Amino acid sequence: MDVEKNILWKKILGEIEIEVSEGKFITLFKPTSLLSFEKNIATVACPSTMIIDLLRKRYYQTIKKTLDKHTGVDSKIVFVPKVVVRKEKYFESPLFQEAEKKDIVPQKLARVNPDYTFQTMAVSSTNQLAYVSATTVAEKIGRSYNPLFIYGPVGVGKTHLMQAIANKVYKKDPSVKIIYITSEEFTNEVVAAIRENDTARMKKRFRSVSLLIIDDVQFFAGKEKIQEEIFHTFNILADEGAQMVLSSDRPPSEIKKLEKRLTSRFAGGLTVDIAPPDFELRCAILLIKAKKHGIDLSIDIAKKIAEKTQDTRTLEGYLLRVITQAKTKGVDVTPTLADEALKNNAQEQKRPRHPDDLIKNVCNFYDIKPLQIKSAKRSSYLVRARQICMYLLKNELGLTFVEIGNLLGGRDHTTIMYGVEKIREQFLKKKDNGEIMGVTSYLNEHNPDY
Repeated sequence: MDVEKNILWKKILGEIEIEVSEGKFITLFKPTSLLSFEKNIATVACPSTMIIDLLRKRYYQTIKKTLDKHTGVDSKIVFVPKVVVRKEKYFESPLFQEAEKKDIVPQKLARVNPDYTFQTMAVSSTNQLAYVSATTVAEKIGRSYNPLFIYGPVGVGKTHLMQAIANKVYKKDPSVKIIYITSEEFTNEVVAAIRENDTARMKKRFRSVSLLIIDDVQFFAGKEKIQEEIFHTFNILADEGAQMVLSSDRPPSEIKKLEKRLTSRFAGGLTVDIAPPDFELRCAILLIKAKKHGIDLSIDIAKKIAEKTQDTRTLEGYLLRVITQAKTKGVDVTPTLADEALKNNAQEQKRPRHPDDLIKNVCNFYDIKPLQIKSAKRSSYLVRARQICMYLLKNELGLTFVEIGNLLGGRDHTTIMYGVEKIREQFLKKKDNGEIMGVTSYLNEHNPDY
């Protein structure tokens, strides 16, 4: 009987394969199997509830028509999750049941931190909209806010939020195919596939997922081949009802050297921003992270650390420094110990933590807008402000020329090199040092993280 079912289903899938695209067939139809056909009712096993929904809504009549043709009856189709069926199938044999579980469910999602969940994320007005949007997407992947585009400066929790989506979806249905990847890793995979003449495998990997999450998409700027690949992948996944979640340090409209068709796709769902955490949120983050390390941190000490920086990564670094010093000395974390552990950060605190803050304050000094300094305009006063901004981003934050170029409107790294070197030479020759020192002094006074 099993052989007959397999032959019947193979014939049905063979005909459907001709009618639908390759991507749809591989993603939706190929993983299915016919469990039984009794009393004109076909029971079809699918790897996930999402695929069941798609087959019911879009392809029920296609499957029924082909099934009726081969069976000669007016059939009905019932879709069931494959994991549940397998558990029932091997119920009497724990050995095989355990083997099936290991085969289906991986230990954890690749490159996703299992600690990054919605439950471990502190929420306030600065990230509430992004948090609510992300939880909605995790509950209804592919059916709301697609794509979800999250943007904000470094260290505000974009990665935590995206990986929380992945962990939530995985926990709900471990059979769902999920990929979390950075833009740099995506680029490397595409380049490697082209070099090794193996693009088919690479395309299949990314175009057969139910949830694709890409971090830092601003680095796709200026890379034509990569943009073309992500554009076609985007379209196929959208047609299949798969969910996409993207992050960047700026909204799609401000990513220079990004094709208009891709900008349009990125902005076609819901775009939300995350601002640097306010004081209350920083305190909450510290309390959560301290608890994770087994420390019962007092609110007074949390406030003391929270005053030091707006950057959540630096915040955790300060917390670890306090905890480490307490463990080294074998004492509890006290306000006095926290003061002692943090007093060596004076020079570090004088440096800006956020590139966006530095750019904003340079613009304030010159009485211009960030959009002007990122624009293509070459008025002398804009060029001057822009080059000083390049110099400070390089020397104060240690950013790469490529990163600075992306921050300042998608400029080529050679332009950044020229601007940094020009200001550096003027600084060394003590030419216009008053202006440069004036900008630095202004930053010291107005940036809370200096």
